[in-house]
Amino acid sequence: MNEIIGIIICTILAWLNFVLVDTYFGLPEQAGVKGAETVGESIEKRGGDIAGGFFQGNILCSPDASAGTLITSIGYLLLGIRGAFIAAMLIYIGNRLCADPGYAGTVGSLTMTVILFLGSFVGLTPEMFIVGIVIAITTIQGLDHKSSSKILGKIANVFNRHA
Repeated sequence: MNEIIGIIICTILAWLNFVLVDTYFGLPEQAGVKGAETVGESIEKRGGDIAGGFFQGNILCSPDASAGTLITSIGYLLLGIRGAFIAAMLIYIGNRLCADPGYAGTVGSLTMTVILFLGSFVGLTPEMFIVGIVIAITTIQGLDHKSSSKILGKIANVFNRHA
């Protein structure tokens, strides 16, 4: 498979994995940890969506599905399926250390393990997923908080998970 096409596919899969898992587990509803509330309110004050802001704040302040997706891809690259499960365990521990009541990171890590395994049959490599998740996280966290918060808020509305 062409690497550029593979990276594009992996970016889409990684983005969908972490955004859908995090939204399902309620990141747009409220701040899971204290810093997430601060980030969400700051983004709202700048014209963004509060639900998307909480989502972005949770990503920054606790290992949620975005971290699970990235760390699992790295673990899978290093140790195969065992590395992916070790990553899931580390994400779970991280959630507990952050006093995060959700399990989005752990579930995101486990769903990513399945995606990596299935992707390997069509030529998608862990390296492609690592690049893809970095791109996916950048679209949410690194380009324009106001605009991306609005997209996340719309997704939250679809799930009926808006603050």
